[in-house]
Amino acid sequence: MDKANCLTWIELSKKALAKNVASLAKLAGKRHLAVSIKSNAYGHGLREIVTLLDGLDAVDYLTVESIEEAAVCREEGWRRKLMLLGPVPQSRVEEILDYNVEPVICDIATLKSLSKLTAVRKIPLRTHLKLETGTHRQGIADKELPAFAKIYRASKWLKKPYGASTHFANIEDTTNHEYAAHQLAEFNRLVAKMKTLGIAPVVRHTASSAATILFDKTRFELVRPGISAYGHWPSKETYLSYCLEGKHNNLFVPVLSWKTRVTQIKDVPAHAFIGYGCTYRTTAKTKLAILPIGYYEGYSRALSNRGHVLIHGKRAPVRGRVCMNLMMVDVSDIKGVKLGDEVTLIGSDGRENVTAEMLGDWSGTINYEILARLSPMIPRIVVP
Repeated sequence: MDKANCLTWIELSKKALAKNVASLAKLAGKRHLAVSIKSNAYGHGLREIVTLLDGLDAVDYLTVESIEEAAVCREEGWRRKLMLLGPVPQSRVEEILDYNVEPVICDIATLKSLSKLTAVRKIPLRTHLKLETGTHRQGIADKELPAFAKIYRASKWLKKPYGASTHFANIEDTTNHEYAAHQLAEFNRLVAKMKTLGIAPVVRHTASSAATILFDKTRFELVRPGISAYGHWPSKETYLSYCLEGKHNNLFVPVLSWKTRVTQIKDVPAHAFIGYGCTYRTTAKTKLAILPIGYYEGYSRALSNRGHVLIHGKRAPVRGRVCMNLMMVDVSDIKGVKLGDEVTLIGSDGRENVTAEMLGDWSGTINYEILARLSPMIPRIVVP
């Protein structure tokens, strides 16, 4: 789609994605590199990102959250390995075989179903076990492992889990990584127990973006970065920990920028209220630009009277409440604003920039949420 025909659009930099993957591949070394594309590729656009990653030989796996995402990857031509991180309804377990997906298993019911299906269809299947090490969401506890091992030993087609994984609870949010070290020790203990039960994994994987960047001993045979592939640091603390090691940020470049257009200009008198709830009142004559963007499109209502956008390389503050499909910004001090002018919501314009991290800070959340909640309805346009 041509952006000239859009009121709002997202641009995806092919060059930035290639740079980020190259940085991650260098960190991974000879290990398998699995890029997470769950949640619409962290808001970037699942179909577009799959197509771009398909052109990068360094990527061995894609990791998805749902069977629906796996189906899209296959539809878009991805023929390499797919790892399914999330649960699957029992009624759809057979689709794991249909799409040739490697499931990460947390519950024994799914493993039993797969054991029966592989026997009926006479198809071998690679599976991974998610081990509970202290995050206490998905994960198999120590005492549950013997029951899983019994099913593997009895199955001709499953044989044993190909992989074992876990996820760190507190590796991004702090510069103190004691709890991560505790989880890593617990993971190693559980893998050793798997070996005694006759289900030793071929590959181990624990490394998210932060772990991949910071800790070589978490990388094992496979790494699973997510947000860093899209050019964003997992947290300020991750970046600080990296800098404290004497390194500099030349690893990642943001892939995504978000644009819209001015669709109306209004002259508003002094002492007038703007928007729902009368949350902003002008103190002088004010020129507003109306933008066709709101919380439905992913611009959080929490940014009301807090955020700013870029027009003609200058900051224009948000005035009043962000609506479902509209928002108002103050352009009183920006000369020459007219209908159809390009507006940057995330990205750079001249010397100014607005980042997903800024929007996260202003709205009391994180860059992950800002990106992941961008509406799938917004056109994604790949740029060089």
